[in-house]
Amino acid sequence: MGIDDVSKQKIEACFPQLKRGGYKITSPDTRRYNCHAWAAEDDRHWWQPSPYGGLYWPLPLTGSDDETLDGYTRAFGSRGYSVCDDGGHEAGFEKIAIYVDHRGMPSHTARQNGPGIWTSKLGDLEDIEHVSLEALAGPEPAYGTVTRFMKRKRK
Repeated sequence: MGIDDVSKQKIEACFPQLKRGGYKITSPDTRRYNCHAWAAEDDRHWWQPSPYGGLYWPLPLTGSDDETLDGYTRAFGSRGYSVCDDGGHEAGFEKIAIYVDHRGMPSHTARQNGPGIWTSKLGDLEDIEHVSLEALAGPEPAYGTVTRFMKRKRK
């Protein structure tokens, strides 16, 4: 069994809907950055608000709601994103989808790569392209529910 087969087994164990919906691994696993950074096209930082340091956050920490959906919305807003209605493709715009877990806390962010194509960084595993946001949704270890969409003008 090759490395790709082992990676696919790990991914499909956490996200069984991916196998049905189709996906492809697009880069090797790394702990250098996470899904939130990847969604913002930052492959140099692990985005996570932490009062203890050692992690990156694109805004000064407020301490009150940095780890909430509103906190993540402000963080992506600092990168030019604004809230929008849905994840449908719009020419000239990049979109992201923010998932929240059963507690309502951000658990994952995916970025639209074109019509019907999303890209995600799966924790410290690989980056993937997938056709469905629902393929990563569901109870843990999946990412919960897509709750917020944001967009910015394509660079």
